[in-house]
Amino acid sequence: MAQLPVVKGFSPAYTTGQGAAYCGDSLELLDGLASRSVNLVMTSPPFPLLREKTYGNKDQTEYVDWLVRFGEKIHRVLPDDGSFVIDVGGAYQRGVPTRSLHQFRLLLRLCDDIGFHLAEEFYWHNPAKLPSPIEWVNKRKIRAKDSVNTVWWLSKSPWPKADITKVLAPYSERMKTLLKDPTKFYKPKSRPSGHAIGEGFARDNGGAIPSNLIALSNTESNGFYDRSCKLVDAARHPARFPAGLPEFFVKFLTTSDDVVLDIFGGSNVTGQVAEGLQRRWLSFELDNKFVAASAFRFMSRDMRAEAIKRSHQKIIEGECIHIPDTAPQPPLTGLRAAE
Repeated sequence: MAQLPVVKGFSPAYTTGQGAAYCGDSLELLDGLASRSVNLVMTSPPFPLLREKTYGNKDQTEYVDWLVRFGEKIHRVLPDDGSFVIDVGGAYQRGVPTRSLHQFRLLLRLCDDIGFHLAEEFYWHNPAKLPSPIEWVNKRKIRAKDSVNTVWWLSKSPWPKADITKVLAPYSERMKTLLKDPTKFYKPKSRPSGHAIGEGFARDNGGAIPSNLIALSNTESNGFYDRSCKLVDAARHPARFPAGLPEFFVKFLTTSDDVVLDIFGGSNVTGQVAEGLQRRWLSFELDNKFVAASAFRFMSRDMRAEAIKRSHQKIIEGECIHIPDTAPQPPLTGLRAAE
């Protein structure tokens, strides 16, 4: 395996066989990376919600300027075929039932001011999300619940590395039936829309091309991470995205041994996914207590309670530990991409 990129001037909080987690300001940590040293930046920043959260969300008025500063540094560390994928939640404006346009202003700034290209826009639909905002949805009943995040896939050049065959969706039952006997269901011809349907339409390619709408419930159990947080009386990160989201983009946009970076690491779901997919990874997180707890994702399920406590305390006190035995990867469950 190739060496992990060095973050000059900083020491990691912990390392694994494939990656390293750092505690610090990502703006400073990004400056410590060499140019063109990261293949994919996959992240979900704190959202500009109206109520302040424990993980440090920004007010909507300063949110775009704040994120653009990270975008400038990310552009430098990506190679020409690298990608920057950012999950941005929506929000309402204060006191009125109209939406903020921050995620769209962010997109324009990243492309117009910094030079990113919009490779494709994705939408993450969380069917299990609770109805919100309460005032407009539950009380007054004048708006539908907000259950979709925008996910911008940005690239440094118009030709980023990508392979959609790595994330094919399961065929629908109807398509499976068609593949068994194509001649029973259609004949090659041009449709009224102008699309020509040829004989190749009935070829089994191992799955369907996924769409840019990703349906993924954020209800998966974190298992060992949750139990270990309770064991050491540590707060769990309150805004964890499901493993299926970074897994989709890591598979789609990188190959084995590439480097994946999450600049808002949180509980380090991205690093855990990258480790399981044999990618090298880096995680940057400002809050030391979240960094220390994220190490649980990589510890052996057979690790004794006292050893877990000692490892956690060492990270809290600023000592770097190495975790030799990684936890098995959870399966990608609940992920559906419309065919």
